[in-house]
Amino acid sequence: MPIAEAIRNAQRSGSWIRKMFEEGASLKKQYGSDKVYDFSLGNPDIEPPEAFHRVLNRLAAEDPKGSHGYMSNPGFPEVREALARKVSREQGVSIDGSRIVMSVGAAGALNTVLKAILNPNDEVIVSRPYFVEYGSYISNHGGKMVLVDSQRDFNLDPAAIAGALSTRTAAVLINSPHNPTGRVYPRQTIASLAEVLEAHGKKTGRYPYLIADEPYREIVYGDTVVPPVLSAYGESIIVTSYSKSLSLPGERIGYIALGPELRDAVEVAGALAYATRVLGYVNAPALMQRVVAELTDERVDVGIYERRRDAFKRVLDKAGIPYSEPQGAFYLFCQVPRSKKAESPQPGGPVASETAQGDDIAFVNHLKNHLILGVPGSGFGAPGFFRLAYCVDEGIINASEDAFCRAVETWNGTGV
Repeated sequence: MPIAEAIRNAQRSGSWIRKMFEEGASLKKQYGSDKVYDFSLGNPDIEPPEAFHRVLNRLAAEDPKGSHGYMSNPGFPEVREALARKVSREQGVSIDGSRIVMSVGAAGALNTVLKAILNPNDEVIVSRPYFVEYGSYISNHGGKMVLVDSQRDFNLDPAAIAGALSTRTAAVLINSPHNPTGRVYPRQTIASLAEVLEAHGKKTGRYPYLIADEPYREIVYGDTVVPPVLSAYGESIIVTSYSKSLSLPGERIGYIALGPELRDAVEVAGALAYATRVLGYVNAPALMQRVVAELTDERVDVGIYERRRDAFKRVLDKAGIPYSEPQGAFYLFCQVPRSKKAESPQPGGPVASETAQGDDIAFVNHLKNHLILGVPGSGFGAPGFFRLAYCVDEGIINASEDAFCRAVETWNGTGV
């Protein structure tokens, strides 16, 4: 029997991230892992904090009767209360555990929310560049993704979002700190977006949800602060996970948080619990729920990522590759180099999509010739750019300098 046509088409287009990761695995077999510079996949390599191991070992040893059984679909009540306190501190609001639904990672959380809120052909507005799986998650539940451009510095453009709103708009989906650019949206931008959504709701009677995808919230640099969303706009929902903040991507543990002013919050919470069940998750992993409830003040050493970012910036500056300065997450979003014959923006300066030159897919394939793996910006809706993930050992980043320099020289026709 043939597979579903939608799945066949999705497999053909595929995720560039996974494609490059798989090609990297093949190159490592051929040349050795120490000879390949793989910056394709955002897979955190820092070990979880020591506190995680202590709590995990203690809870596993205690193992009270029934601790591995089913619980209410939204999760253990005591866990939800602990996370409600964490969210309240971060967001400047006051919510209790009834506003928390535990999830199977941020991806599970986002699918749960979209299942709960979308009617067929409802629209979800997403700013590009964007995480490629958003389109699949939205279409999973009968929705349509509507793309709008970001500003030149990759900040959200509230005016562009306003122009895309319609009576079919169910939600606006944002991601900050942002994958792939590392951008953190400023407080004023969030406030402006809230004004746009409020005005649309008053005009049409339909207030779109603002869904904030925040798995990188705690991976920020310097004095950067991720502004709260729940206190900015009443119809806000947060989806997040511990994949990045505690380096637990394989444990698939996250949660959904509903804002205190959310209309029909009881009905929405019930819909999320139902969606969790019928999507086949049933509930988030029981042991991991209990673990993260005791780690609300813990996170990985972000200083490691910051040092890697700075090391990578030096490499890219040496090679002459412009990039957008990441304020959070662990990605550098780079511009395909211009020819040396053309005027080029200064390395490390602001990058504007409209000035991007060159074919990003061709350039990423060119990098492979020098055993460098990145992801073309076309995979994020941003041709002319490419993404490099620096959740790898700093030694690999430093060792890649000569390869990047040679790659740019041969791309420009000035090397051999």
